[in-house]
Amino acid sequence: MRSAQLFSVSLPQELADFVDAKVKSGAYASASEVMREGVVALLEREAALEKWLRDEVVRGHEEYLSDPSKGVPAQAVLERIKARRAAVK
Repeated sequence: MRSAQLFSVSLPQELADFVDAKVKSGAYASASEVMREGVVALLEREAALEKWLRDEVVRGHEEYLSDPSKGVPAQAVLERIKARRAAVK
């Protein structure tokens, strides 16, 4: 049998209403199940972020260190971001 830790949490009304709606819809048997799934989703998101940092960011930094000429100036990156945002509007 798995042990469980009891927590008492306070949520803003909007989040509490969301949890209640999930339980009332039958999607979850209890508020605990909703909270548990939320924590699991947070763990998965953090693991994905860690993986991205290791696999992409560190690798990109290592590539830059091996050949700095491949670097993109910050101003050029900013201009690309601004252009993408303008295209979305």
